[in-house]
Amino acid sequence: KRKLGGPTKPYTPPDIPAGEANLTDPDSRRMKGNRRYLQGYNAQAVVNEQGIVIAAEITTNPTDWSQLGPMLVTAMDELRQVGVTDEPTVVVADAQYWNEQHIDHVVAEHGCQVLIPPDGGKRQGERPGWTGGRYAFMRRVLASDVGKQLYCKRQLSIEPVFGHAKHNRKIYRFNYRGRSLVRTEWRLAMLTHNLTKLHRHQIAPAAG
Repeated sequence: KRKLGGPTKPYTPPDIPAGEANLTDPDSRRMKGNRRYLQGYNAQAVVNEQGIVIAAEITTNPTDWSQLGPMLVTAMDELRQVGVTDEPTVVVADAQYWNEQHIDHVVAEHGCQVLIPPDGGKRQGERPGWTGGRYAFMRRVLASDVGKQLYCKRQLSIEPVFGHAKHNRKIYRFNYRGRSLVRTEWRLAMLTHNLTKLHRHQIAPAAG
């Protein structure tokens, strides 16, 4: 028999590994920001109608579509820890959170109505291939009077939280490094947000 091939050549690693590594925070990932990519984390928050933050987490996943289910579970766990047994009846989120599996899970397991537009706010017309079925059903629900009324609350509840944090409090970057410390920093930022809302709520009657 004739032996095929020659002797196995040992693997020689390159002098410089391929790709890039962040030396100050290896836990962080590249995230898409405003017109550019940033090294950091994806900060998530769940609020109620009054803009009170119920849950705050960070993730290294740059997309939001896989965060709907986990953030709702986290929010409900937080509520139970403080003795709140009532569960939300309606969940609203922007188009980046559209995930059919997560929507089905939230509706089936928690009995919540989910309102998420299949199309982004800047898109003209429907997404290619996203026609009929649940896409058409969701568009009809959001176009109804009740759907419009419920979904408008998202802009009045969650948007001011991030806007206030970034533009008024100047929280547009994390000061710590490492996922654990960044998570603590983000949760502390949302805690102080709740405290300022509580303070304004207490002094409002006296001012009036």
